[in-house]
Amino acid sequence: MPIASPEVYAEMLDRAKAGAFAYPAINVTSSQTLNAALRGFAEAESDGIVQVSTGGAEYLSGPTVKDMVTGSAAFAAFAAEVAKNYPVNIALHTDHCPKNKLDGFVRPLLAISKERVARGEAPLFQSHMWDGSAVPLDENLQIAEELLAEAAAAHVVLEIEVGVVGGEEDGIVGAIDEKLYTTVEDGLATVAALGLGEKGRYMAALTFGNVHGVYKPGNVKLRPEILKEIQDAVGAKYGKEKPLDLVFHGGSGSLLEEIRAALDYGVVKMNIDTDTQYAFTRPVVSHMFSQYDGVLKIDGEVGNKKAYDPRAWGKAAEEGMAKRVVEACEHLRSVGTSLSK
Repeated sequence: MPIASPEVYAEMLDRAKAGAFAYPAINVTSSQTLNAALRGFAEAESDGIVQVSTGGAEYLSGPTVKDMVTGSAAFAAFAAEVAKNYPVNIALHTDHCPKNKLDGFVRPLLAISKERVARGEAPLFQSHMWDGSAVPLDENLQIAEELLAEAAAAHVVLEIEVGVVGGEEDGIVGAIDEKLYTTVEDGLATVAALGLGEKGRYMAALTFGNVHGVYKPGNVKLRPEILKEIQDAVGAKYGKEKPLDLVFHGGSGSLLEEIRAALDYGVVKMNIDTDTQYAFTRPVVSHMFSQYDGVLKIDGEVGNKKAYDPRAWGKAAEEGMAKRVVEACEHLRSVGTSLSK
């Protein structure tokens, strides 16, 4: 199927919240990791989201080029072509973008999408994230309001972050302190500034103890009930049940019951990166260790071309990552929910 249109993406998000499930949003950095994500979604019969971070976009442009817009445009063009062969809907998203990278990442991509829409084409991406967690809330929401207007004109959904996700991802570091927990007041201020859809559609990454990085299950102290408190407060004021479309960041190390509680409280998108990185790399390690005399030219020998052909270990890597995507769909209750069914 083609990449999700703005209308299909909106229906995906609506169905997720109504059905208390969420879409895994898989960070990718190459054609291989993209293909692995697509395979996983297809095997799970789940629609899904694939996304690139600022670092991922740079890498996709070429490690010596490091141009985020070039990498993003190339990724979107490739994804649009290969996604046609899979029986699920896929939305394209850009991940965490801090203030100092807006002019080199999100704003130019929004301009491209606006030009495409003016020509009667689909936007380049279906959603973009503005990460204002490092600036004061007032400034965060002021920039968000400006970006929301641009996104709405380009038929693109905006994602914002209110609160701070701890740990580090692509050079963005969040302190592990009280800001890990978004407050009810923060939620009300967000809706006061951005509305509930009348100014454009957005998703909100509210934080409830989330931390990026590698943690064993149970080591991350999550409080998903915070999401319910914010939804209830905003809903009571505006007369709408679960009014916000929520995003779960920093999910590695989360307990399944915590994930499921977050889904019940309105999470429609959950970012998966650390776990899928490992799932991609682990089979490569096994291949190299078990066939070291083939991948290496030892003692003057010639090695084994079939062993060091990148496709040999690449297929194993993609299969491993695809399995982890299926597992994510199972955790998020999205298995078998594709609009194409």
